[in-house]
Amino acid sequence: MRPAPLEAPFDPRGPAGISVDAGPVAGYAWPQSVLPGGRFDLHLSSDAGPVDVEIARVGSAREVAWHREGLEVGFHPYPEGFTENGCGWPVATTVEVGNWRSGYYEIVLSDAAGTAVGVAFVVVRAPAEQAGRILLELSTNTWNAYNDVCNARSLYTGARIVSYQRPMAPGYLRKPPGIGWRVTAVAPPDPLRALHRGYKLVHHLSDWCGSAGWPSWEHPFVVWAESHGYQFDYCVNADLEDPDLLRPYALMLSVGHDEYWSAPMRDSVESFIAGGGNAAFLSGNTSCWQVRIEGDGRQMIGYKDALERDPCFGTDRQAEVTTLWSDHIVGRPENQMTGVSFSRGGYHRIGRKSADGAGGYTVHRPGHWLFEGTGLEYGDVLGADSVVVGYECDGCEMTLVDGLPVPTGTDGTPEDFEILATAPAAPFDRRTAVRPVPDGMLSEAEQIALRVLGSSDADSCRKLAAGHAVLGTYTHGGTVVTSGCTEWAHGLDGRSPRVEQMTHNILRRLG
Repeated sequence: MRPAPLEAPFDPRGPAGISVDAGPVAGYAWPQSVLPGGRFDLHLSSDAGPVDVEIARVGSAREVAWHREGLEVGFHPYPEGFTENGCGWPVATTVEVGNWRSGYYEIVLSDAAGTAVGVAFVVVRAPAEQAGRILLELSTNTWNAYNDVCNARSLYTGARIVSYQRPMAPGYLRKPPGIGWRVTAVAPPDPLRALHRGYKLVHHLSDWCGSAGWPSWEHPFVVWAESHGYQFDYCVNADLEDPDLLRPYALMLSVGHDEYWSAPMRDSVESFIAGGGNAAFLSGNTSCWQVRIEGDGRQMIGYKDALERDPCFGTDRQAEVTTLWSDHIVGRPENQMTGVSFSRGGYHRIGRKSADGAGGYTVHRPGHWLFEGTGLEYGDVLGADSVVVGYECDGCEMTLVDGLPVPTGTDGTPEDFEILATAPAAPFDRRTAVRPVPDGMLSEAEQIALRVLGSSDADSCRKLAAGHAVLGTYTHGGTVVTSGCTEWAHGLDGRSPRVEQMTHNILRRLG
């Protein structure tokens, strides 16, 4: 069943109870992020006549910033090749951004009857001179990778180039409440994800919306944080390619499922950390895949398992090939930045992997400052009431010293990384895959072993078969904290006060 409401209850559908079906009205904003005083264009299509547009900042409260009624919008079909090249719809209107405060802004599109039938988004950044102490970067690359609007291809169904200039499929920007809202099994065992599949069918959502999008992780995190007085500045993933963006901040936050990172993004964040900036990766599967942002920022390139077709493959740009960051041909495992890697983690409480697992972390080093005020002791389980460990998990190669786990450092994890708590996790193999592996194709476990260790044989797969979600931290210039799992934000649902206390500790100490 769905977790209890947050301290500040919210309805992911918004006050209008918006339908999340595809509907006759759709659109997207470009650019996806702007500064106060700037502007962005709305590209809309309507098969229902004039459109009413309402733009509101969404956090613990909903603050309307802009409204327009009766906007004349023509009908524009999805053109051939729109997944790769964008929709190319004309500009319906240009929005002048006033002194709007930084945040995530939803763009609600209503038909002539006043029924809200479409939704888009834009992010407002903060000018450097008005920046706060904490920057929340939204996982918009991951949203784009999974987006299958109009049942078109995504990076999971054969596309290698995906455009940002498309509407988001139903479920990525708003989801109604109900059993199955989370892809993580909160009432296991549910090895076939029956609850989640049924939820998507009932509400006509994208088959992939459980894996990405604003309502799944960032929104509940922001609701909790703002209800406790925290204020963040916001950006989209691509904004991190600007090496100066992080300069004013003490802490950068990644929340939820932050899977797709470009090399300039990593350059910026790693330089920020080395220079004394702090980072909290309250996310999982973080920076798993390298992508390239090209076409004047309009396209994201990700060849993934078809990496040999990447134009950079076999050239002097091989380090830019869009494969796993931990791929041996790239040689830049993500745990050099985050401390952990999906290649040493996997899944927990989804499908047949740890299907009836605890859903929480086992604590190893309760004396660390991260646990201050929690009362946790060695061996206690953290966050199980909220299922704070689930879906995708990141870990590291480790060994035991005096009964406590320590990193070996051979996989890229800093040797002084402190493993504070763990939970078992493992990649899907041919037997446990949620989606059956076709004959002649590698399972996920085999693919990871091939790319990380250079072979997909049984011995290589065995070396990576028993992973973990690893909660830990290290300090090299600045301090990095990682949850090693996608589900941390769900520990802020009122059921896990120790997770809340730890989040306070992170924000107050590092921010």
